[in-house]
Amino acid sequence: MSLKSCEKVETNVYALEISIESDAFKAAVSKAYAKNKGKYNVPGFRKGKAPKHIIETYYGKEVFWYDAIDAEYPVLFDEAVKEAGIVPVAAPFEDEIVSLDENGFVIKLKVTVKPEVELKAYKGIKAEKEKVTVKKTEIKEEVDRALEKDAKLVTVEGKAAKKGDIATIDFEGFVDGVAFEGGKGESYDLELGSGNFIPGFEDQVIGHKTGEEFDIDVTFPEDYGAEDLAGKACVFKIKLHKIMKKELPKYDDEFVKDISEFDTVADYEKSLEEEIKARKEAAADRAFESAVMDTLVDNVIAEIPAVMIEKEIDNQVSEFEYRLRAQGLAMDMYLQYLGMDIAALRDSYKEGAEKQVKLRLALEKITELEKIEISDEDVETELKSYADAYDMPLDKIKTLVAAEDVKADLACRKAMDIVKETAVAGAKKKAPAKKAADGAEAEAPAEEKPAKKSAAKKTAEKKPAAKKAPAKKKAEDAE
Repeated sequence: MSLKSCEKVETNVYALEISIESDAFKAAVSKAYAKNKGKYNVPGFRKGKAPKHIIETYYGKEVFWYDAIDAEYPVLFDEAVKEAGIVPVAAPFEDEIVSLDENGFVIKLKVTVKPEVELKAYKGIKAEKEKVTVKKTEIKEEVDRALEKDAKLVTVEGKAAKKGDIATIDFEGFVDGVAFEGGKGESYDLELGSGNFIPGFEDQVIGHKTGEEFDIDVTFPEDYGAEDLAGKACVFKIKLHKIMKKELPKYDDEFVKDISEFDTVADYEKSLEEEIKARKEAAADRAFESAVMDTLVDNVIAEIPAVMIEKEIDNQVSEFEYRLRAQGLAMDMYLQYLGMDIAALRDSYKEGAEKQVKLRLALEKITELEKIEISDEDVETELKSYADAYDMPLDKIKTLVAAEDVKADLACRKAMDIVKETAVAGAKKKAPAKKAADGAEAEAPAEEKPAKKSAAKKTAEKKPAAKKAPAKKKAEDAE
């Protein structure tokens, strides 16, 4: 086998011409015959028993040539790109058989390769880092959550339901007098004021007493997920079975002893302060590292082939689909739930995919510049960690995860450590408050999420999962 020529024809695209020698091709044809002879019927011979030259005489001398090409092409291609010193990022395209006879073949093809990368800077990157403080209100919120968790539900007798109460109701919704799918529930516990039901629903339960039956008039929002209900006026028939309220425990030393390892309120609140501070410091560290990586990505100078971004989108969509399946959901049902198609989903990943590709290229460049090397022992340790994480035999992991992929991932990890360890943190600047038209401070609108709601309830958006390291992904798929 040999590389006849290699020529750069476009940015990140090379044209190759590769060939196979006569002896190697004849050996490949013999292998193709041994593998495929059972497919051919020859009079006077049992199927699969006809000699090679008889089948070639009956079906043509080239009968096994293309099977031989299919078998040898992957190996031939791998050897050619190694000899050419290029790194393909996708399967070859525009491949063409230039010549083919009993003495071998010549193939022309084009292949997209990794781009040449320049990095403006990767050490000493500056980024803002938030100074962590803990407010008393944050400690109180934690205390309130602990009290809520230990709260008891007490039935309310003879009083009307109010905000904060839990109403046990039956409900059924009607549009134009016709009940609609998903609009019925029985003995449903609804916390009034929680905002779990469509606007106006909970407000109209407030003021009613146990045993009452009444109607609620609401209108579905125009952007409601179910198109047949969006903007429609609806009547819900309600029966109020029970009203309960939360009775919080007394917040004192005895409560603290019951729920924690501490003996006093003061010690408990001090531990909460430390926990909150640690949590916020970890979040500040993550935000700082993210900002550093964003700058690193901005420092990449390269023309990224579109196919690299598309492959990264493929990986992220595949990972997302895997996680959906783990939750018992199908991709098509999920997309229907969100009211979007696969093209829109892929488009939502595009910006992140481009960023991920640039980050990987930056880390690979740092690996090259820093001459980072990974030992076989490092690879073995990492593979053992995969085996432990997925409760799989090490030998099985080794069949699923290529050692070279692990080595590349570990090298990139070390490169990232260099970037993070040399990064410089600066005080985070306070953003100026936005002013509304009347001079009052304006509140930024919440981001709208494409969540489709059930007939009465609103459902939180399920976000796509973040991408995992490529080596680990193969092990997950095998589980």
